[in-house]
Amino acid sequence: MQHLRLTAAFVATVKPTRTVKTYGDGRGGYGLTLSVQPSGSKQWYQRVYVNRRPVNLGLGGYPVVSLADARRTALANARLVRSGHDPRRVSGTIPTVDEMLDAVIERDAATWRDPERTAREWRTALHTHAGPLMNKPVDEVTSADCIDVLSALWHSKRETGLRVRHRLAAVFKFALAKGHRTDNPVDAAKAALPNRRGDAQRKQRHPSLPYRQVAQALAAVDRADIWTGTKLAFRFLVLTATRSGEVRGANWSEINIADALWTIPGSRMKAGTEHRVPLSTSAMAVLASAKRLTTNELLFPTVRGKRMMDSPISKPLRDLGIAAVPHGFRSSFRDWAAERTSVPTAVVEAALAHRVSNNVEAAYFRSDLLEKRRELMQQWADFLEPPGPST
Repeated sequence: MQHLRLTAAFVATVKPTRTVKTYGDGRGGYGLTLSVQPSGSKQWYQRVYVNRRPVNLGLGGYPVVSLADARRTALANARLVRSGHDPRRVSGTIPTVDEMLDAVIERDAATWRDPERTAREWRTALHTHAGPLMNKPVDEVTSADCIDVLSALWHSKRETGLRVRHRLAAVFKFALAKGHRTDNPVDAAKAALPNRRGDAQRKQRHPSLPYRQVAQALAAVDRADIWTGTKLAFRFLVLTATRSGEVRGANWSEINIADALWTIPGSRMKAGTEHRVPLSTSAMAVLASAKRLTTNELLFPTVRGKRMMDSPISKPLRDLGIAAVPHGFRSSFRDWAAERTSVPTAVVEAALAHRVSNNVEAAYFRSDLLEKRRELMQQWADFLEPPGPST
């Protein structure tokens, strides 16, 4: 057990290891500790007890904050605690839940495929469904507060409730790591919510149509009283067997008209790798109509020229009584390919941007099978929109 005081020489020369190492300032150090990260970063923190609860106070990083600076701050904090004050409140360092959310977004944005959109979704979800918590100091939120927020969503909006719980938990977990809390109130709230153990068993695949009904669905959407761009986006989604987000975020810079090819960058793909989509004659006709509709760099913008959200495509399906979601048409395509073509499974999986684990079929993936997929996608388009009789 370390009892020796830290020295300026030790702080300057201590080397990082493969794990985080901490070095206390010994007896009389008022809980001052130097944390050395594997990266070599050195951070000061102080362990104090406020209202009999342990709190870690961040004091800054070395060498910006020297050993002498850290000791002066630790002494000042110890005096505040002894007089019954919370050093965080005196210095005004307790952030609100909203401020902590901003910190989480700033920390994680670089890892998100679409940082701007994801940040907007996090903020919208929490401000809409956890509004009463957002302006509270992060250490004042109780598990009861979290239960009040989550219980209102737990049965009526199941998926929304899960997302809100996950995002609140991330906010409080970060607050815990920063020393602003000693617990995560979402953990206790989770235990108090109704049991959802059966959700995994009850969860179904994305609703999809039998492939023989897909052409009728296309025709129904085409007749619907909705924005033309939405009709085109839906048709393009079905013809290319791609995901809704890939279509809604598609840019003209990704399209090679001469080669009838759409190249989706890895940053917009679920697997994180670039995906080339061969375009059938029907898909090219959709693009020609989209080009006449707008000069926006997005293929299928909203009426106001913004990126389309999921609901403009999924809602018309519900309104028209079509028992499928946009993602489900990928399943329809796969069923059609299995039953109506002799194309190897590996080619179909490549068209869906899936990876194949079977070693024999995986051998096909030495290339992306573009030309084989081009033939397959044209067959799919001809099935959905049979060519007229020749004259």
